[in-house]
Amino acid sequence: MAPPSLVDRWVLRFHPNPQARRRLFCLPFAGGSASTFRTWSTLLPADIEVCAIQPPGRESRIAEAPFTQLAPLVQTLAYIIQPYLTLPFALFGHSLGALIAFELTRQLRREQLPEPRQLFVSARRAPQLVDTDAPIHQLPDAEFVQELRRYNGTPEAVLRHAELLALLLPVLRADFALHETYVYLPEPPLDCPIVAFGGLEDSLVQQKDLAAWRSQTRQRFDAHLLPGDHFFINNPRALLELLSQKLADHYSSGQSAGASRQ
Repeated sequence: MAPPSLVDRWVLRFHPNPQARRRLFCLPFAGGSASTFRTWSTLLPADIEVCAIQPPGRESRIAEAPFTQLAPLVQTLAYIIQPYLTLPFALFGHSLGALIAFELTRQLRREQLPEPRQLFVSARRAPQLVDTDAPIHQLPDAEFVQELRRYNGTPEAVLRHAELLALLLPVLRADFALHETYVYLPEPPLDCPIVAFGGLEDSLVQQKDLAAWRSQTRQRFDAHLLPGDHFFINNPRALLELLSQKLADHYSSGQSAGASRQ
């Protein structure tokens, strides 16, 4: 099991909750960080502890080399989060984070570790769909920055600030490499429900791309469209209301099923 000092670098609990009965692990988008989820605890059910994943290369870990391949990242995450798998848990990921959350679920299954009760995927095409976009992670800086503007996730002020951009580009390139070098390998569908979220104005992920997640689970699948573009997560109130409802409904049904078997 990973030493506590290492676990604490990866898993940030902005509001530790000793009374928690469930945990929600949150994985950020490309170039994103754990701070995206800093306030989520205040808008989710009180019995949930939010565990935000902080990958290397950003914020407090900016001096560490980021991962550029998905398989080593999910293998590391499966090792890191084991101390927190003592409670029922769910995984949430936005964009690249959704792909990581999906592959992390499969890695936990391979290692016969506890698996999530729910998987929430946000602003991400189903993993089995072929990506037709040309790779950008090795483009020259000017062209790479121009491509970033299509995603509308990095403030223009940052893209025009040479010093900030110099700090941000390495992790963005690494995160895009994670996505662009990913190869989907078929495995049996998951045994947990999947809920997919998308933006009504998202030009990068269409409704059919979200619907294709249905084939990745043996359990219930739902898809919901929310106001906003690819980065609707930046105004998360509607998303968190739905998350709260899905978490509460699933937990209540699980409790009832457990009671009926006793």
